[in-house]
Amino acid sequence: MKLRSLVALALLLTPSVAMSRSILFVGNSFTFGALSPVMEWRASSVTDLNRDGVGGVPALFKRFADESGLSFDVSLETAAGQSLQWHWANRRSLLDRRWDDVVLQEYSTLDPDRPGDPTNLVAASAKFASMFHARNPKVRIGLVSTWSRPDQTFPAQGHWYGKPIERMALDIRRANERARESSGKINWVAPVGQAFNCAIKSDIADGNPYDGIAPGQIDLWAPDHYHASTAGYYLEALTIFARVTGKDPRRLGPSETAAKELNLPPALAQRLQRIAYSVALHDSCVPRPASHQ
Repeated sequence: MKLRSLVALALLLTPSVAMSRSILFVGNSFTFGALSPVMEWRASSVTDLNRDGVGGVPALFKRFADESGLSFDVSLETAAGQSLQWHWANRRSLLDRRWDDVVLQEYSTLDPDRPGDPTNLVAASAKFASMFHARNPKVRIGLVSTWSRPDQTFPAQGHWYGKPIERMALDIRRANERARESSGKINWVAPVGQAFNCAIKSDIADGNPYDGIAPGQIDLWAPDHYHASTAGYYLEALTIFARVTGKDPRRLGPSETAAKELNLPPALAQRLQRIAYSVALHDSCVPRPASHQ
């Protein structure tokens, strides 16, 4: 057999290797999983550009991708209590490179000094989007729309005081959608806040941790009623994973390994997967049971 034929045969018999997609997460404590074991969980599986030893939501995303047969090289750049404008001013040179996917998370009240004001979100996300598009015109960019904070809802000094717990998340979603539409270069919004709202509506989670947690329900928030609990971060990661990849998170199933390692009961993991499926892929709150997979 001629050498050329042997080479062609070898190529046919060699399994094809899927190229990994690079994905960057930029955010603050809501991305790195503050006040939870999620923060340092599987940090070696991702690249922390700040070298802080963070795993966080990006590490959960990586695990879900691996379990789904998807190849992602996951990087993150996070800083506690900071806005996207801060990341632009202080970390831009670290982030200015070619990425296939980018996930941006703004400060939880949008503006630390003017809660609810989307002005800086719109401006900063647009600048980031232009920078990333200059490096890769095919990059897909998303915004994380975060959850309602009980500490901003129930105490009198909170900006959303007296409003339903769901209201803050809805306001944050509207702001992120405005930023997406204004930019013209941002592809999607991950409705994490709506996933929290859906978990409350479905009686999976208690909507007011200040008066105790109802029997049979969970607390989506950490004891500060601000950051997320382990279950809350798990739901966040599921929602982002579904929105980025378009994959059905219910297929991870009750034996999903990250949930097991983080001591989340299999039945709870499955219920949260259903929430993420309904909200991230259908923008609705109709959690479907496993039999509908």
